[in-house]
Amino acid sequence: MTDQNKLAMDFLETCRVRVDAELDRCIERSAASERLQEAMRYSVLGGGKRIRPALCLAAAKAVGQAGDQGLTPACSVELIHAYSLIHDDLPAMDDDELRRGRPTTHIAFDEATAILAGDALQTLAFGLLANNSEGSAEARLAMIQELARASGCLGMVGGQAIDLESVGKTLSLSQLETMHRHKTGA
Repeated sequence: MTDQNKLAMDFLETCRVRVDAELDRCIERSAASERLQEAMRYSVLGGGKRIRPALCLAAAKAVGQAGDQGLTPACSVELIHAYSLIHDDLPAMDDDELRRGRPTTHIAFDEATAILAGDALQTLAFGLLANNSEGSAEARLAMIQELARASGCLGMVGGQAIDLESVGKTLSLSQLETMHRHKTGA
């Protein structure tokens, strides 16, 4: 392994540890229902490389943000990602039974709890950004607006809709690229 690869791997691991600790803290105080909180924790803290948060933290560092200033946006992006995976695995969507080698949330709990966990993670993501004490109100609003755009009907949800509408159809390369760009844009 080259020195540069080792640095990258060390950075990713450091980010993963920081983000997992912060996600754990955020979820711990976020749910009125113990079962809902358990499903949220199961879905978010059940593994993953944390590439999206690492990219957020790297971007924050690149623009001169100090310390943990990028941690809240990084966690918000990861919460949106986890919500999208829960919903994507549901019987009405891809109907997957395994995610990362473990039962999906609707299998481990039940479908209604999985839907609520996804919904709770999505709203938690926006709440974290709105209540972030770092940065200006304008910066927080801009982050909320961008996350809403990227995860909504013109972004990730729109990509999932294209995916569902495409079942049984042959898509062109351009159509596939559009679908995947939207589904993973968040």
